Amino acid sequence: MIRLEELIKYFKKYNLDSRIKTFSSSSATVELAAKALNCNPENIAKTLSFDVNNNTILIVTSGDMKIDNAKFKNKFNVKPKMLKLEDVEEKTGYPVGGVCPFNLKNNICVFLDTSLKRFEKIYPACGTPNSAILLSIEELEKYSNYTEWIDVCKKKS
Repeated sequence: MIRLEELIKYFKKYNLDSRIKTFSSSSATVELAAKALNCNPENIAKTLSFDVNNNTILIVTSGDMKIDNAKFKNKFNVKPKMLKLEDVEEKTGYPVGGVCPFNLKNNICVFLDTSLKRFEKIYPACGTPNSAILLSIEELEKYSNYTEWIDVCKKKS
């Protein structure tokens, strides 16, 4: 498991470690994170983990969005299949509620959903179910080492 301390070191290299926020309560869901950060749910960048042809991928999207099955299938040629809860930490290095696209140890492709482009800054998790970091979209691109921008989400109803 990748611990918060490793992410602090990772972001310290870029003088961004002071932006990491930790909370005494859980921020494991979009709603809890928005409450802890005193922001709107759409400003939370949630990282979803999927199995695509036996490869783990991460999709980072806005907190007010959900996967659109048809768009996902069109992009990846398979139905969306999220990782099983018990497999998330082993495959991503992060626990459920703390999955983030940073400092990944495995060869995991990170995709950024276009829903994030409407914001200047967002809050992705930072490796634990009670942490987050404030980043600009450009910083998210840079530090996530993303593969590409994709459009595979739709507004939650």
